[in-house]
Parts: sequence; C-alpha cells; structure tokens
Amino acid sequence: MNLLASYWGQERVYHHTAPISMNYALHEALRLVLAEGLENRWRRHQENHFLLREGLKKMELGLAAQEGHQLWQLNAVSVPAGVDEARVRQRLLNDFNIEIGAGLGPLKGQIWRVGLMGETSSAAKVQAFLSALAACLASKS
Repeated sequence: MNLLASYWGQERVYHHTAPISMNYALHEALRLVLAEGLENRWRRHQENHFLLREGLKKMELGLAAQEGHQLWQLNAVSVPAGVDEARVRQRLLNDFNIEIGAGLGPLKGQIWRVGLMGETSSAAKVQAFLSALAACLASKS
C-alpha cells in the first residue's frame, strides 16, 4: 500500500513504473472481500480453522500455538514424533497437489504451516487436506 500511495500527491517519491499486475491484484482482492463482506469472510476463516482443528484432534494431532494465540489463516500443526515432516510435505504435494509450509527457525522439523487464506479457506479444502494427511501418515511417510 505504501508503494501505491507514493505515486500520488505533491510528495511523490517513487519515480519508476510499478508492476501493473500488482495494482490489478490488489483491486481484485479488495473486490472479492467487498463482495463476500468482511464479517462473512472473518467468520468463514474462523469456521474453517475450527474444522481443521477438530479434524486434527480426531487424528490425535494438534496445533502448536496455545489456545487464544492461534491464527485462523495460518495453522501451525505439530508433527508427530517419528514422522519425517519433509517427506509428508513432499508426498502431499506430489500425490495430492497440496502444498503446506515447513517450520522455520527453531520450529524447523517440528511443525507444518497450513494456510487457510482467502479463497483457499473452504470446508472442502480442509477436508481434502485432512484426508490426504491421514493417507500420508498411515503410510508412515
């Protein structure tokens, strides 16, 4: 947003042409939010976070973040002991076309980062992920 704001007014700072696709992407993202309604969008992200959390609980998995400190859009799933987290991520991507992130810094190898953001936050996508993760864990990937 700061980059866009730097284009207008007397104190124009940025003198290069920004990638126009960035402007269109921002416009489209905001259009989608307005079309759905901000409160509806928040509710959808919250509901899908709860759906993921309950599905993980049934698989005897949990979220790494403490209750009250969890993000609905980015879920840090604890990797079970003895599971090769990188192999699970690779299998999810190769076999199910589902990409999740690895843990970073001190959480490397200990968590999976599962995003439920924007249009990817849907009950169908949560169920597909849970099913694929269960298949990967059952085969001890």
